[in-house]
Parts: sequence; structure tokens; C-alpha cells
Amino acid sequence: MATDTLAPPMAMPGVRIKSELMQQRVRAARWFLLPMLIALAVVAGWPLLRSIYFSFTDASLNNLYGAEWVGFNNYLRWTTLDSGKTVYRGLLVDPKWWGAVGNTLRFAAYSVTFEAIFGMIVALVLNAEFKGRGIVRAAILIPWAIPTIVSAKMWSWMLNDQFGILNDLGMRLGLLSQKVAWTANSDTAMTAVLIVDIWKTTPFMALLILAGLQMIPKDIYEAAEIDGVHPVKQFFRITLPLVRPALMVAIIFRLLDALRIFDLIYVLTPNSDSTKTMSVLARENLFDFDKFAYGSAMSTLLFLIIAILTILYIWLGKVRFDGGDR
Repeated sequence: MATDTLAPPMAMPGVRIKSELMQQRVRAARWFLLPMLIALAVVAGWPLLRSIYFSFTDASLNNLYGAEWVGFNNYLRWTTLDSGKTVYRGLLVDPKWWGAVGNTLRFAAYSVTFEAIFGMIVALVLNAEFKGRGIVRAAILIPWAIPTIVSAKMWSWMLNDQFGILNDLGMRLGLLSQKVAWTANSDTAMTAVLIVDIWKTTPFMALLILAGLQMIPKDIYEAAEIDGVHPVKQFFRITLPLVRPALMVAIIFRLLDALRIFDLIYVLTPNSDSTKTMSVLARENLFDFDKFAYGSAMSTLLFLIIAILTILYIWLGKVRFDGGDR
């Protein structure tokens, strides 16, 4: 009995052409990315590695290249006294550092939460059709377009306890019984910083959320209206789930900014322990106090904390940067 030999399946020309075209695109993309990766390695990667190295040395501003290796002494070291008592020193037991960590996390939590809420409200308004919508969209971006240093200086004058316009309005309207030193008082300093940050960066959140809203087909809302679905229910059942990928990406961008906040704090409340963040404290030790190694250790821990929190957020929130859900 003769057996037939099965011929191998013929390759489809269209599939082969498409595969070759995809490979060409991938190669081209890699070549386009190469200059950016090189610049990133020089501008960000090398300084980061040097900062990590300095954190394990006794480097100072006057002796960067002659620094000696001290291991983990900048992070934690201990001395046993003759009495038997053990004294711990280093960054991991520094109350000022942990106070700065608490200030940073509190600032990031409050600012990102309120910016996400207000950004969603602004995006919903800008997504509606009304006359002059283009002008309003352009105007709403003005706070975000102003450089942070400029806006911080502007708000420092407005919040001044002697001639600030906010105190003047509060006194005239009867909202304040006396003038308040918003940025100098430890009870109101963090609130003042949060107000300025929320005012400035809410348009950024609104812009990213608006981009997600405009990707939602209008047919879905038309069908919901025909079925008699209440607008509030439409928001929670249609809008929020569909805009979630854009919202999650917007939050992670703002979270990265908030965790490394420096300029706004440095201008508004430079010497307030109630608002001092990790970046501000690291800068003080690096340059003001000439504790370069200790400041490098702070910078290294700042990098680790931001990396861990970002990875946890991406993992727990199932964030994908291609617009889909994991």
C-alpha cells in the first residue's frame, strides 16, 4: 500500500511580507531609541550610580575623589559604650529623615488624590460641548504652563501675612479674625503648599483624563440615555471604567512628581520642618551642611522609596501603558 507524502504547507506571501515589514519597523524603532537611551544613561544613569557610590564613602564637597569606602556607616552604625549601652547612628535611625519621609508621603497622598478628583471634574466639563470650549481648554492650562518657581514666588506674595491678598480678602469678608502667616505657621504650612500644588497641576491631570474621555464612543452614552440610565449611574458604570487606564497613568505620573517635590517646598517653606521633604533634606545635607556622603545616602533611599512605591502601584493597580487592562 502506497503512502502519500504530505507536502509542507506553503507560506503565505502576505504573512511573510507583513512579518518582514514588522521586523523592519522594530529595527528602525531601536535605532531611533538608541540616541535617547545613550543620553539618558549619561544624564541620569551615571549620576545615579555615582550618588549610590558616594553614599558608601566619607565624601565631602572638598574631597569627592579622595573619599574612602566606609560601607553602610552612613545608613546605620552603632557604638557600644563602656556602660553597655548601644548607641545607634545613621540615616535609618535619623528622626529628621523619617519626618521628611512622612511629609513627602502625606503631601503625595493628599495632592494626587485631590488633583485626580478635581482633574476628573474639569475634564468632564471640558469634554462637554459648549460655545467657547477651545478658549476654556487653553485657559485652563495656564497654571500648569507657568514655571513652578514663578508660581511659587507668586503664591508666596499672595500668602504673605502682612500684605498678601488672601489675608486682605479674608479680613474684608469677615472670614478671618486676624491675619495668618500661612507659610510660616507649622499648622498651615502644609495646607498652603498643597493648595498651590493642586492649583498648578490639576490642569495636567485634567488634560490626560480628557484624552481618555475623548476615546470613549458617544454611541454608548446615546444607548444609555435611550435605556433611561441616570447620568450619575452612567459615570460610575460607563465613564469611570472606560477612562480608568488613562486615569491610572495620569496618577502614576503625578505620583512620581509628588514624591520628588523640591522647588515648590524650597521656595514657599524653605526652613519649615512640617513641610520639609526628602528632596529638600537631601539637598541641605549635600550642599548646605557639606555632608555629601550623608546626602547621597538620602538621595539613594529616596530613589529606592520612589521605585518601590511605583512598582507596587503598577502591580496592585494593574497599570498598563498601552491603554489596556492587565
